[in-house]
Amino acid sequence: MVELPLVVGVDGSHHSLQAVDWAVDAAARHAVPLRLVHASLWERYEGIAPAADPERPWEQIRDEEIAASAAERARRRGPDVKVAAEILPEDPVDALLRAGRDASGVVVGSRGRGELAGLLLGSVSLAVAARASCPVTVVRGGEPNRGGAFGRIVLGVGEPGEAGGPSAAARFAFHEAGAGGRTLEAVRAWRAPAGEVTDDLLLEGDPVRAHWARAERMLEDALRTARRDHPEVTVHRATVEGTARKALLHAAATADLLVLGARRGHGHIAGLQLGRIAHAALHHAPCPVVIVPERD
Repeated sequence: MVELPLVVGVDGSHHSLQAVDWAVDAAARHAVPLRLVHASLWERYEGIAPAADPERPWEQIRDEEIAASAAERARRRGPDVKVAAEILPEDPVDALLRAGRDASGVVVGSRGRGELAGLLLGSVSLAVAARASCPVTVVRGGEPNRGGAFGRIVLGVGEPGEAGGPSAAARFAFHEAGAGGRTLEAVRAWRAPAGEVTDDLLLEGDPVRAHWARAERMLEDALRTARRDHPEVTVHRATVEGTARKALLHAAATADLLVLGARRGHGHIAGLQLGRIAHAALHHAPCPVVIVPERD
């Protein structure tokens, strides 16, 4: 069986090099090859001096240097990881989405070259996370989080899908935790809106207890199958009163990875295919974030 590679988008920026480092470690854990992809349209870049060799365009030399430098960095960090690098003369988003069709995942930095300093997340990273057919990891956060210093993965548990069964995000989180020997914390946030009346509330009598009990049931249902398939993983469950955004960002402060599922919509605007929680995590999480496509 041929293992699908882990694809990394590289552009020579500091953030993309952080993505390379993270991806090398992940590829080593899962024993998969690493595919470095540098995609660019030459006319989009400015401010680089012309090459001394008139026979070769300076853009070609620059792209070759970016790809070669990233590959050398990857091989130094993971000498046992099989590394391949390629240059694609196309739009970075299109190139990474296409590469992701035959990949175990795509890894990108939080921002790329030319992004405005004030941006919290680059446009390429956001578009790929929203539209890819495979899990996409946006590498962000401090060095301890990126380097796996905490030995802990956080899984955000949302509403169950129509198809039922374990979510792709849960399966991914358990697999990742098992491969790295890390603990998994599954988080489900809940709130008790004032004045709400449901069958659960009538049965429980206490609105707060009813919402808490529902969150507990949803958490148990979401974890049951994946937990059975990965008995080696230590799991902690947390039902937190408050907003999901606040609960997940707080939990991610001491995590190596935050795992979230995202259902692919049918809209034409990529950002609409990610929910508010995923958007908040991609922009503000203090650790790497992986968005796992869910299929109903």
